Amino acid sequence: MSVAANKPADSPRPAAFLDRDGVLNVDRGYVYQPADLQWIDGAPAAIRLLNKAGYLVVLITNQSGIARGLYTEADMHRLHDYMREELKREGARIDAIYYCPHHPEGTVARYTMACRCRKPGTGMLEQAAAEFSIDPARSFFIGDKDADMQAAAAFGIRGIRFHQQDSLLDVVRRQLAADANPPG
Repeated sequence: MSVAANKPADSPRPAAFLDRDGVLNVDRGYVYQPADLQWIDGAPAAIRLLNKAGYLVVLITNQSGIARGLYTEADMHRLHDYMREELKREGARIDAIYYCPHHPEGTVARYTMACRCRKPGTGMLEQAAAEFSIDPARSFFIGDKDADMQAAAAFGIRGIRFHQQDSLLDVVRRQLAADANPPG
């Protein structure tokens, strides 16, 4: 499922796929209320830097709390709207959000299933590639879990493992510098 904000460009662009909990915001377990949002150090500035560098910024997030009945899709959308407003104030933007509300052990029948969109599946990445003109060779995925790295590998893009105590801005700076100066 997706929520796109900006339409695709004509020529392929690099994409920075970002996990949400543990990469953009502190993972406190099932964050869905704006009052519980705490940005990871450097997250808004990192997104602004990616925007300025010409990357599509695409949020890719498993949201099993929906399937577990802990919160609704509407709750999640309110949080994402809040995040976008906060980022806008910082001069940054997320171009699209893709989320998976499913989990095979959920308690809400309509979301209780195994699916291709749930990471480590590649369904959300595939949907983003279909809806946006993305250059996979210049794209990467920053995530904090094995499932994120597995999804990146299965989709054929670089996976960058993030640790919550790091500055996301520093991680993005290093990645952009590496992209500008490939080994050779």
